Amino acid sequence: MRSLRANRVVVKIGTNTLASEGRGLNYGLIENIAEQISELKRQGKEFIVVTSGAIGLGCSELSLPKRPSEIVLRQVCAAIGQSKVMEVYHRAFEHYSGIVAQILLTYDDFSDEKKHENLRNGIRELLRLDVTPIVNENDVVAIDEIGKTFGDNDSLSAMVAVDTGADLLIILTDVDGLYDRDPGDNEGARLIRTVTAITPEIEVMAGQTGSKLAVGGMRTKITTARTCMEAGCDVVIANGREVDVIRKIVEGEEMGTLFCGRRLS
Repeated sequence: MRSLRANRVVVKIGTNTLASEGRGLNYGLIENIAEQISELKRQGKEFIVVTSGAIGLGCSELSLPKRPSEIVLRQVCAAIGQSKVMEVYHRAFEHYSGIVAQILLTYDDFSDEKKHENLRNGIRELLRLDVTPIVNENDVVAIDEIGKTFGDNDSLSAMVAVDTGADLLIILTDVDGLYDRDPGDNEGARLIRTVTAITPEIEVMAGQTGSKLAVGGMRTKITTARTCMEAGCDVVIANGREVDVIRKIVEGEEMGTLFCGRRLS
């Protein structure tokens, strides 16, 4: 068993985790996530969800065969998909008498001092009112051609976790964690259970592991983990398809890979 601080938790749910085997979102998975979070909130925990999926769901609504490369078409897909994403979360949490709030962010919301202050105050008040913030990048206005997007929201989840003083960031993806080798190509690949420092060896492992479909691969997640670790926030990378994975992690079960945050005095 692990001993984790988990009073305030950020849960990041990646695109591949949210996707159904066909097209659109995995509604059953989101329902299960809402159930887990609602149960843990009744125990006094606070949760912030960072979600992806808007562009993918917009593509599905428009019956596009693949994610578009044109910026304007991605913006259109995001505009269509984001409302659908929030509708799914609203219905899922409503089953457990929960209230959710949409927060759409860009880099400017963190770099502009006044916007940053308003963001912190807004999230703090939502948590005080027992509302679960659902955070996503504002893909309708974000311009990735100049390098100012978050990349499957991995970087965004780190910024939110650090900014809100979270104890724990849980990154739910489509792999079981960090492996010493690519498990898709190596039957003997070993899951790394605990990382206390991001060493060159860890970075090499991250370059060999992860999904080929997601925008943000394992390397991005390692960068995210480093940001949180330096701020004293623990990070767990785990498989989002594992039953009750959030509850198990918060309760100390050894799930995925734990990146230990630096204990600040």
